[in-house]
Amino acid sequence: MAVLITGSIATDHLMTFPGRFSDSLVADKLDKVSLSFLVEDLEVRRGGVAPNIAFGMGCLGLRPVLVGAVGPDFADYESWLQRHNVDTSGVHVSESRHTARFVCTTDSEQNQIASFYPGAMSEARNIELRPVVDQVGKADVVLIGANDPEAMLRHTEECRFRGYPFAADPSQQLARMDGPEIVPLIEGATYLFTNEYEAALIEQKTGLTATDIAAMVETRITTLGPDGARVERRGQPTVSVQVAEEDRKVDPTGVGDAFRAGFLAGQVWGVGDERSAQVGALLATYVIETMGTQEYELAQRNFLDRMARTYGDAAAADVEPHVTCPRP
Repeated sequence: MAVLITGSIATDHLMTFPGRFSDSLVADKLDKVSLSFLVEDLEVRRGGVAPNIAFGMGCLGLRPVLVGAVGPDFADYESWLQRHNVDTSGVHVSESRHTARFVCTTDSEQNQIASFYPGAMSEARNIELRPVVDQVGKADVVLIGANDPEAMLRHTEECRFRGYPFAADPSQQLARMDGPEIVPLIEGATYLFTNEYEAALIEQKTGLTATDIAAMVETRITTLGPDGARVERRGQPTVSVQVAEEDRKVDPTGVGDAFRAGFLAGQVWGVGDERSAQVGALLATYVIETMGTQEYELAQRNFLDRMARTYGDAAAADVEPHVTCPRP
């Protein structure tokens, strides 16, 4: 089964300022701010929704195809992904723009000053899916994640035109879109991924009810934070799964991407919606336990033991033939 993962590809540059920004702000001079903060720490993390999802699937033993736009500075990141079983042949390299970058400084009171540079991401709208599909053989599902909005629309329209099953995952881009822009991204989707807030936002912006949206997609997957996840497949009973117990809680950034990776892996394996959601929930827990979205490591035996601990021996037995967790 060939899975294409489209979406943003970015790096995060995170810095820590030991003081308070407010101590350097002059109330009557805020219209002419010119400041420089001497920071103590710098962390450069790999990010972007598409590689986060592709990385998780690769760690579980699949070989997803990453599709997106990057700059010529992508070489080290690409090598990392390839070592973790991600096919990067669908990545477009810009000749003039750097890979998208998030730069953020956080002070001692957790205030933040940040900038996002979309860079090469804006060239994702120039990517046609068909050459990528022809190269890998077929497209069993194309996940369309948060990206350049025109790229998201183009990929969705091409999937409908060519008959490629697709998973709609607009996530962060919902905030900047209005109803008429959102509907074409979800109509006809095989899967619709949202969290609980995003689900409500879609309904508010489009004027559609939950019933209306359920009629537009085959399967609706909603993550519910500490309450787990819900899977509603047309014509089937609703499936609910609990979160997997974490050994520690470090940082929740990227848990949604990991859930999607695990759920799609389960669908590829053919283990059903409940098991797919359980794999997703457990993979999301690995992310909670680490700092960064791609810093966790999977070991087959440990993963299966944790599946059994949370979801029972039958769940672990169902996924055991599929979980290979190749070493990078």
